[in-house]
Amino acid sequence: MSTPIRGFSKRSKQEKIDWLIQQYFNNDLAAKQTLENYWNSDDALQQLHDDFIENTVSNFYLPLGVAPNFTINGRDYTLPMAIEESSVVAAAAKAAKYWGDRGGFKTEVIGEEKIGQIHFIYTGDPLKLAEFITEIESQLRSDVANITHNMEKRGGGIQHIELRNKSSNIDNYYQLHLTFLTADSMGANFINSCLEELAKRLKYYIQASPIFAETEKDIEIVMSILSNYVPNCLAKASVRCPIEQLETEEGMSKHAFAEKFVRAVTIAKEEPYRAVTHNKGIMNGVDAVVIATGNDFRAVEAGVHAFAARSGQYRSLSNAFIDGDDFCFELSLPLAIGTVGGLTKLHPLVKWSMQLLGNPSAKELMQIICVAGLAQNFGALRSLVTSGIQKGHMKMHLLNILNQLNATSGQKEKATEYFKTTAVSHNAVTTFLQNNP
Repeated sequence: MSTPIRGFSKRSKQEKIDWLIQQYFNNDLAAKQTLENYWNSDDALQQLHDDFIENTVSNFYLPLGVAPNFTINGRDYTLPMAIEESSVVAAAAKAAKYWGDRGGFKTEVIGEEKIGQIHFIYTGDPLKLAEFITEIESQLRSDVANITHNMEKRGGGIQHIELRNKSSNIDNYYQLHLTFLTADSMGANFINSCLEELAKRLKYYIQASPIFAETEKDIEIVMSILSNYVPNCLAKASVRCPIEQLETEEGMSKHAFAEKFVRAVTIAKEEPYRAVTHNKGIMNGVDAVVIATGNDFRAVEAGVHAFAARSGQYRSLSNAFIDGDDFCFELSLPLAIGTVGGLTKLHPLVKWSMQLLGNPSAKELMQIICVAGLAQNFGALRSLVTSGIQKGHMKMHLLNILNQLNATSGQKEKATEYFKTTAVSHNAVTTFLQNNP
């Protein structure tokens, strides 16, 4: 059991590491070397990474791959993808090529509205409060003009201020529910700064107003914070082609494939156990691009999964259907992301990824990310309804197994050739290496 430590954050990086190695690794120098092996040899670049968070002791690498051949609204893209799962980039690239040959992906942004809320307790007359909020709205907007000025010049700012009476849910609970546009920034700091200032002003105005009785004036501001649920900040991606242009596995007709694919999506709409895994596959593509572009994948995940449950049941995010002689597949995602602020101008690989994408606006990046999710979903479902998911996945996983078993370069070469026609499993690879020392 480790000894509690005080003032840990004030210690030097080396002192932090020494304490960790002593407390948790029995002074094993190999454990210390593992951390140091992942330091950047460029001291300035390492310091930049150290400054991103508190108590940095090393860097945790994810592979950065690229998926080429994405055609989106007639424009060609190569997508940066930061992810550790072996088959994701390959599946994305394969789906990109597949749909590139059939007209590519079509996308649109349906909305860009983001949400912030001031949560407070008020024990007075709700009608009096509602009238008062209406009277002071223009003053509230004026009070944060110094915060919103630059954002408004870029086409953003506060769009609506609405009082919501939630006292039927929680006694005396109310919200100021605000909607924002934040241009090319994700907007978290902007929204939270506005909310905190507005909360102070709201409390001041109520306490100073003669229309409220003394018992009504002591409102409690519980918290002021943005919401990561953004159902009106939506991107949509879709693909469509004649059923006769579909490719299937041998023995399955094109119409049978289309119908089976649609049934698989329908199951994910109605069965939550399937829907969670279905949507996880979508997020394989989404998160990989979100991380590569320096955006907050936890916020995106939270908002997307809340969106999937908006009907009261968790359901598929994507939709597939047959329209006459055409096969159609589409996806709508709530995406609060940015192309300025945060790590976008700090992390060198984020800057590189943005440049790879042509330095997109936030609206453009929303559409690119949505396409990555749709492509990933298509690749997974195509495998599931034909040959099964493990055939392709385990082929991609082969190299990981070989590395785990410390295979030599010669063994890897032989194994790659052998498993082109043989099912991959950990046991099968182990046996192969024993027979091919």
